Amino acid sequence: MQKRCVRNRKRSKRRAIYCPYHGCYLDSVSKKYSLYTESAGQLRSRGINRLAALLLVATRTAVPLVGEWLEAFWCPECEETRWYHVHKVGDREYKITPAPPELWKQASGVTDPHGNPSVGEFTRRESRNKGKKQFGRN
Repeated sequence: MQKRCVRNRKRSKRRAIYCPYHGCYLDSVSKKYSLYTESAGQLRSRGINRLAALLLVATRTAVPLVGEWLEAFWCPECEETRWYHVHKVGDREYKITPAPPELWKQASGVTDPHGNPSVGEFTRRESRNKGKKQFGRN
């Protein structure tokens, strides 16, 4: 029989995500950027049969990949932040791999580091300075 204090504990537990290099616990330092795909081949590589994958791609422009996202973690051993591709395997199990650059094209909510090519340099510079001028900071 379990003790009452153990049985009634309702607090959430920490995600068990460990550094693939050192084995220490990783602390999250960013939000989750969910992933999506536009090709049936990527859905097939994730275990969806060919017909279902083709149907999903034909009916939707982008198919969200459930249980996969990009997230930055801080490693206390090497004292640096790295971006990882997180894949939820089980209920509280995660598999992480370093995020390759091509995976960033599949992330939702990520701004392009080079900016929109149709926006001029003046507009880009002014949009960065807007917050400073708006609040009277120089």
